[in-house]
Amino acid sequence: MIASLLMQLEKTLADSRLSDEEKRELTQSLRSAKLPEEGLRRMRNQAFDLVRQRMAEVDETDPQALVRWLEGVVRALDVSRSPGGAHRSQAWFSPGNDCVNAVVGQLRACRTRADICVFTVSDDRISDEVLAAHRRRVAVRVITDNDKAFDAGSDVRRLQAAGVPLVVDETDAHMHHKFALFDGRWLLNGSFNWTRSASEHNEENLVMSNDPELLRQFQAAFDLLWQTLRLRG
Repeated sequence: MIASLLMQLEKTLADSRLSDEEKRELTQSLRSAKLPEEGLRRMRNQAFDLVRQRMAEVDETDPQALVRWLEGVVRALDVSRSPGGAHRSQAWFSPGNDCVNAVVGQLRACRTRADICVFTVSDDRISDEVLAAHRRRVAVRVITDNDKAFDAGSDVRRLQAAGVPLVVDETDAHMHHKFALFDGRWLLNGSFNWTRSASEHNEENLVMSNDPELLRQFQAAFDLLWQTLRLRG
């Protein structure tokens, strides 16, 4: 089944555009296939590979065509995954342990993949759960910034030593995001840093949502940043 889906995916790229009809057909095929999360991940990775292969053939009159095609494919993948139930959201605030408990809870519940994009990681309560998820073979990826990555108390070296896939932004600017995606179903986002001081002293916020459109946008942002930083590294 996945082989035919990959062929359908490649066919839509023939003219470097994903028409509305092609998007509907691709979404319907994906829904009918009911791929597991790993299958959807393979489809998404193949889409990025196809775009990389075609970069040398970019139409100078429409240089964003491949980006729009990729966005359309990612959207079709997300729509095929998302259940038809109601959207849910919840907010937490610090000081206090509500925010850290929400992060820990999502990490413990995660079963297939966790994409984490945070400025710094130094709260052992969270780092322990990232490592626990990695050990039970959740596909964990971490993006962080170089400004605090190797400070005393930072858990970045610990995560790297355990084999967690991790990239560091070494540019002069800060990779200042604080969001994470779990199983392609839940988004955590807000000002909350993954540090002890954020829980014990700071005025912070954290929002959880399963809105498919937000999931799509944040996943696309994560994937693009991950690829960009890996190429720089």
